[in-house]
Amino acid sequence: MSADMDSSSKPYSRRSFLGDAATLAVGLLVAPGMWSCASTNKLAFTGQRYKIAVVDLMILKRQKLGAFQLAKEIGADGLEVDMGGLGNRDTFDSKLADPVTRQQFLDKAKELNLELCSLAMTGFYAQSFAERPTYQQMVRDCIETMKHMGIKVGFLPLGTKGDLKQYPHLRPAIVERLKVVGKMAEKAGVVIGIETALDAQGEKELLKDVNSKGIMIYFNFSNPLKEGRDLHKELKILGKDRICMIHCTDEDGVWLENNTRLDMPKVKKTLDEMGWSGWLVIERSRDAANPRDVRGNFGANTRYMKSIFQS
Repeated sequence: MSADMDSSSKPYSRRSFLGDAATLAVGLLVAPGMWSCASTNKLAFTGQRYKIAVVDLMILKRQKLGAFQLAKEIGADGLEVDMGGLGNRDTFDSKLADPVTRQQFLDKAKELNLELCSLAMTGFYAQSFAERPTYQQMVRDCIETMKHMGIKVGFLPLGTKGDLKQYPHLRPAIVERLKVVGKMAEKAGVVIGIETALDAQGEKELLKDVNSKGIMIYFNFSNPLKEGRDLHKELKILGKDRICMIHCTDEDGVWLENNTRLDMPKVKKTLDEMGWSGWLVIERSRDAANPRDVRGNFGANTRYMKSIFQS
């Protein structure tokens, strides 16, 4: 996503570790069917092997209660909720800091039988994770919200200002900060999934340097595709234990079913062979002729993903 992602008026820009059976049982009471990671980061998805979600920001319902009804109409199994705008604030402008609002979200999700698959810090697409002085407060607020809402994955994009290909000098700062975030996540029993501009080998090395079970990769199909890299090789290089969740779309232009550079049946075969399971989150792949047709675009992509991964 580009620099204007932080503005809620411009939503079109792109850019468990549960240690034992008792803890797992508690987690499932909060969110039945949610995947968890053991201490080895090995995915253990309960129920349906693959589940399909949409992003509240991208369906134009950022932190709005109506996102749940719309996600239900679209046909999704769950919703990725955003933490709100960031801008120059010390932390996110999040309605979910209010316990009453949080409970409304949880009640609506339960009513509609939808799961909260992840909590996204998309404000970092346009902000520097390596340089913002209050990054710990920002991430802490996200993790506290996750704990209150039974969400096990937080999404942290390193964004344009944390692009380690363009700004390799930021790597030491990013590694040190991710170590701090990793400790916070481990203590809370959650995972922070990062998206980077690196290739799969680069991400493996980054995770090795961070050395935290609380930090994994939130993979995005679009990143290797737009760079001309082999999506399937990238997935295999990372392996199932490093990928916590997947944004399963490409850049906008055509629906997933019409995308000639993204062979979804082959993707499923690759993920099956890897032994991966988890949430596939639909972010983009809107028809260029009708980019604001939320139900049309996300409904079509959800139906297609379910036909491939849940048939």
